[in-house]
Amino acid sequence: MLTEIINSNDKKAMLRAAELIKDGQAVAFPTETVYGLGANAYDGAAVAKIFAAKGRPSDNPLIVHIENMNMLDDIAVGIPDDFYVLYEKFMPGPLTVILHKSKRIDDIVTAGLDTVAVRFPRHRTAAELIKKSGCPLAAPSANISAHISPTTALHVYNDLNGRIPMIIDGGECSVGIESTILDLSGDTPTILRPGAVTLDMLRKVLKEVTEIKKTVHEMPVKAPGMKYRHYSPNAELYLIENADRGMTVYDAAVSEGKKAVLIAKASNVPLYGGRNIFSIPDDSKGYAKKIYSLLRLAENDADAIVCEEPELSGSGCSVMNRLLKASIRDDKSPCKK
Repeated sequence: MLTEIINSNDKKAMLRAAELIKDGQAVAFPTETVYGLGANAYDGAAVAKIFAAKGRPSDNPLIVHIENMNMLDDIAVGIPDDFYVLYEKFMPGPLTVILHKSKRIDDIVTAGLDTVAVRFPRHRTAAELIKKSGCPLAAPSANISAHISPTTALHVYNDLNGRIPMIIDGGECSVGIESTILDLSGDTPTILRPGAVTLDMLRKVLKEVTEIKKTVHEMPVKAPGMKYRHYSPNAELYLIENADRGMTVYDAAVSEGKKAVLIAKASNVPLYGGRNIFSIPDDSKGYAKKIYSLLRLAENDADAIVCEEPELSGSGCSVMNRLLKASIRDDKSPCKK
């Protein structure tokens, strides 16, 4: 299969992308969070092509991306009042909600669960593709399963070239990490995956919000990113708290004969001397936008990646959630309240 990359500003090419969706194919497209690999959420055979292209386990549910409220009424039932509060404040945007699904959604989309994950993407190209296709798009990140999520069209191409027919290039993603997932199917809204819409932000608009406290072995896996290893580079990833520790871990890796790379906050770069360094913004928002791209660059140049942890404010805790899943360090996120 030849994989074509088209420009999101090419109107004729966008129509061809929509026709591929209508014909039961999977197409990669940009969102504000990461690039997604989308297929008609009403077509189980089309959605199966997503799992095949990614090598994704079939018990890992997908997010359904929609463009208008009519689509929501077709895929979810019993929508709670909290949803409409969230819609006014955060949608379209990097927030996914878990709702009770309608019978129209194929079990392959939800891994057989009676709930469905739904998001209104903010990215103009994503909304345009959904509208032109005339259907909601079931879409995980457009990468090989467990690898680093893609934030550019080139990242998608490097993972899925020859596996999918088309990639829509809409530039670099503005957020850089996956959406927050909030479960609205139970008694209390519960964050299943943190993201750019933070716990503090949600608490300002909802009466009660909690975070997942059970392990994945104690509860159904309702959302992506809960069960399997995710976001992982093809190199050992070490998380470090400061430059002193960074130099120690980097030098130890080199002494073992490994090719090492440091991902260091811009303000700390001068502390590392002549070591092999990629600079990342100090602030949590800038860090989130660049971390996946830098991990992909680093994995091409190293056996060991030594990465300074993000500031634990704003979306920093959400980034840390991803890095802990990807690293060889097995501990719990310090972002607990």
